[in-house]
Amino acid sequence: MPGVLSQLLSADEPLFSHAIEQLEKASGHRGTDAKLIGDIARHFTRVIEGFGLDPRDTTGHELYASLLARVHDDNTRVATKLGARDPDDVADMLPRIIEAVHSMKIPKSCWAMKYDAAREFMRRMPPQKLMQHLGYESIDDLLQNEPLEEVYVALRFSEGPEWLKEYNTLLRSLTPDDFESREITIVQMNHHKYVTLAEHFVEKKLHNVTHSKEMGIITLVPMHATRSRGITLKTLPLLLHYINEIRLYSTFFKLKQSKEDFGNIVVETLNADPRTASQMAGNYVHWRVIQRYYGKLKDEAHPEAFQPHVQPEDLHWRHVEDQLAEYDDVMKFWLETDYVGKIETDGPLTLNFMDISLSYANNIPYDERYTYHFRESLWNEIFARYMGHQNLENQILKQLDNSLIAPENIKK
Repeated sequence: MPGVLSQLLSADEPLFSHAIEQLEKASGHRGTDAKLIGDIARHFTRVIEGFGLDPRDTTGHELYASLLARVHDDNTRVATKLGARDPDDVADMLPRIIEAVHSMKIPKSCWAMKYDAAREFMRRMPPQKLMQHLGYESIDDLLQNEPLEEVYVALRFSEGPEWLKEYNTLLRSLTPDDFESREITIVQMNHHKYVTLAEHFVEKKLHNVTHSKEMGIITLVPMHATRSRGITLKTLPLLLHYINEIRLYSTFFKLKQSKEDFGNIVVETLNADPRTASQMAGNYVHWRVIQRYYGKLKDEAHPEAFQPHVQPEDLHWRHVEDQLAEYDDVMKFWLETDYVGKIETDGPLTLNFMDISLSYANNIPYDERYTYHFRESLWNEIFARYMGHQNLENQILKQLDNSLIAPENIKK
């Protein structure tokens, strides 16, 4: 049974099978992996039959074409709902997408670095290249005349790796007093000022969304293209994804605020993401799995181990597909598909909406299809299901202070 999961994940054997055996034995419940495989097959069949295809003889190429066509229709419909006349018009669509996210009734609070703290760090280490690019000789003039949200994110485009490395060393002096609770900010950066700085990022990532975990900022960076295929359902899911990500790390920082080395924890998490969380039956578990698990439970299931800093609302977590379905009922088609895929001769074919929407928007051929978000979702689903067994959940809660690595690294 684990062979199916390991193939979908491209995880090394027999290491992966041994990890599953440990989890099965420790949980006292055999068949958790088998049930997951059955659920994957069931959802896969539902989607194929929804396209009017026969699961027995549909090729990967045929299904992939159907998935892309579905995203095309979804993108056109959602863009129209946003009031667009041309769903590929970048300048028209991006403000509409931001407005749509603002209108969604989803948690957007976070625990982030204070703006005054960010300004002080920049005064201590002025970004000379950015100042030159924007025409400022004084850091105070820069901070007085430019939106901090744009400037702070622009640092990663302008200053280079050596400056950023030194700046991160400066951030190690952060204390919990430098943080505050506030709403996540979504910013569309000034096109004229930043389009040339951001062009390498857009070229490399094939999208124009980035974020700052420590500042609770999501930015739409400018790009040269005035038209972009599928821009609505490329950008909207990414904004929702990064809201989840910021809240994920915000909650982790809250949990760690009583630690003497708080600043080091923040910097290491931002730079290397060392997956400091817990351990389950000898397997390493990312904080993402823990938040995903508790985020779907009722408030009364909030563990005492998270108190006093982390409250039930901090753990609230929702699938991007769930959030999209609440905005547009037809998007329910994609529910429960984020961890679903099928083995083809050249690797997995996924039904993960974010992978499919990005593949559509970037015109990715079948042989180069995306699987990144699918594999991350499947890893998370595996460990979240095992966390559902009481003895493994207790194991997690007792070890939250361990410095461990991510489950993804089982395959290394």
